[in-house]
Amino acid sequence: MYMLYTAAMLVALVLFYAPAAVAKRLRRGVPLDARARLGLGGAAPSRGARAGWLHAVSVGEAIAAAPLVEGLRRLWPALPLVMTTVTKTGATVVRERYAGLASHRFFPLDLPWATRRFVASLDPAFLVCMETELWPNMLRTLAARGVPVMIANGRISDRSYRRYRLLRAFMSTVLADVRVFAMQSAEDARRIIALGVSPERVFVTGNVKNEPLPDTAGSADLWRRLLGFEPGRPVWIAGSTHQGEEEAVLDAHRAALRECPELGLVIAPRHPERAAEVLGLVAARGWPAVRRSELGRVREPRAVIVLDTVGELATLYAVADVVFVGGSLVPFGGHNMLEPALRRKPVLMGPHTQNFRESAALLESVGAAWVVRDGGELGRELTRLLADAGLRAKTGEAGYGAVASRHGAVRETLELVGRFLAPGERV
Repeated sequence: MYMLYTAAMLVALVLFYAPAAVAKRLRRGVPLDARARLGLGGAAPSRGARAGWLHAVSVGEAIAAAPLVEGLRRLWPALPLVMTTVTKTGATVVRERYAGLASHRFFPLDLPWATRRFVASLDPAFLVCMETELWPNMLRTLAARGVPVMIANGRISDRSYRRYRLLRAFMSTVLADVRVFAMQSAEDARRIIALGVSPERVFVTGNVKNEPLPDTAGSADLWRRLLGFEPGRPVWIAGSTHQGEEEAVLDAHRAALRECPELGLVIAPRHPERAAEVLGLVAARGWPAVRRSELGRVREPRAVIVLDTVGELATLYAVADVVFVGGSLVPFGGHNMLEPALRRKPVLMGPHTQNFRESAALLESVGAAWVVRDGGELGRELTRLLADAGLRAKTGEAGYGAVASRHGAVRETLELVGRFLAPGERV
């Protein structure tokens, strides 16, 4: 089965991955990073200094890993840390946020020769893999070298579960190479056990995204000055939007402006490379717009701001009066609605939140989030919330309290690292 999987990976590499990478190189100058993707070019480890390895596929996972990185550094200060990502945006977050804490490398293609080269050069003491990134050849390579692996903050979406069940025999073999699973919910634990994992290796730790990173004192005021929002001016943020959602956001904004003409809007497309497309949609409505990266220039004070940077959205939520979380009006599965809730913001979201089912249900159950199905409903709920400061405060506190009650995932995950991965003596 591994031979068939590797053959499929090679076909995908030749027919899809390589052409897409070359096209990005030609159109936008995105580096290919071919040597890194093939497991080449990594610095050899120092004698006796095996690395702790964390893997986060992209931006969201890299940001969520922050308390784990800090916890590992605090408990095992002599342990070198390396974080891998698949995407370049994830790499940017790692290099900027974890400078001095962890170094960055790209995760190699899941081909046997690439994984063997990569692991030999890194010589990891263990791997902590965020969410449920399952790469069969990499896991097999690590098992052959006796390197223990943990799935941290693990979850299995409906779509992934259906696919894994079709390959249950193969998945059972793959999952046997993981020593311990720290799953977000009881349902995620049930699913991983149903795929063949022994129950004694599965723990429900909760969601590490429930653990807030403290914002710098005064960061909301600093953001307001940077964005050009006067004190007291109402602002809403549409975060992690996908193609097909910005039109609904702009419809809602037009409706809300009738009752709240001073309203400011920040749109944060999930993929920053779509910023030009979003700017065009705003311009088509006759409104001025500006990129976040160009805020230093003279601009129309009522311009819609389009976030084209990486890793700032979570802290930016602090300036909002209301937040819409995207990936939910279109059938994508939603994005992290706990980030605005942890900043005491009322949350609006679409009906497609299956990838964050537990988080969405938690916020809905305490009246901290509302589901909208189109731009019209979004506009009506937005207008209602903007008109009632007491309601916004009440729902914001309810959301924060609900999420804060679930704290503890980071502590439990770090305890499992010490118990099952045994990187050495703690401080």
